[in-house]
Amino acid sequence: MEKKIGFIGCGNMSKAIIGGLVSAGEVKPENIWVFDRKPETNQAMQEKYGITPGSSAEEVAKQADILFGAVKPNVILNVLKEVSGSLNKETVVVSIAAGVTLESLAAVLGHDRKLVRVMPNTPALVNQGMTSVTPNVLVTKEEADEIVTIFRGFGKAELVPEYMIHAVVGVSGSAPAYVFMFIEAMADAAVLGGMPRAQAYQFAAQAVKGSAQMVLETGKHPAELKDMVCSPGGTTIEAVKVLEEKGFRAAIMEAMQQCMAKSERMSKN
Repeated sequence: MEKKIGFIGCGNMSKAIIGGLVSAGEVKPENIWVFDRKPETNQAMQEKYGITPGSSAEEVAKQADILFGAVKPNVILNVLKEVSGSLNKETVVVSIAAGVTLESLAAVLGHDRKLVRVMPNTPALVNQGMTSVTPNVLVTKEEADEIVTIFRGFGKAELVPEYMIHAVVGVSGSAPAYVFMFIEAMADAAVLGGMPRAQAYQFAAQAVKGSAQMVLETGKHPAELKDMVCSPGGTTIEAVKVLEEKGFRAAIMEAMQQCMAKSERMSKN
């Protein structure tokens, strides 16, 4: 990719994207421009990856063919408003801010602007992210595909229409938290059974990782994979029975419904 890619804000997610771009060889490091309000962050990124540090957000906006707005949701609209005059007409602006709609972005940048809303999740930090990519109608198929390719540099990414964004928050954006709770609970039970704490986390986390990999690689229905573990009259079906009695699946569905509803309320503020 010959394009220049700019980042305003360089927190964990920007670092994951830049790391993915550089390791995939998609973009020359010097074509990645970064401006963070902490000068030491810009310097550290230059030393680590060979990127070009910008002296201001406006300078990065002026250079970028693809500009990532990677600051907090409560300040992103102000930041983009400030740089809107520095953008080239064809620049694609990508927002990583949760709850900020394409309409809100267009209101500060103009309705003739190419805009993409993305929602990565924290496993991007270990190259296992899942990202939704939502372009507006002015973004070409080629441009949307480029954004998807960028996010596939550190995990998986899919195009998703904006009306599905709250489902994405529930099943991907917020989901690592529920999985971490599940791992912690399983490890607690293993400790109760006599296993040392560190080893319990390792066994529980690997079980979750391996199970997820089976769903992704086999193409089998999760219920079929569950049935493969449940021997007649065995230990697993005993555990499954208790989970059903305690409303395990219903609790997850209810939690995610509340998560989606909150996401919807936040995007209307």
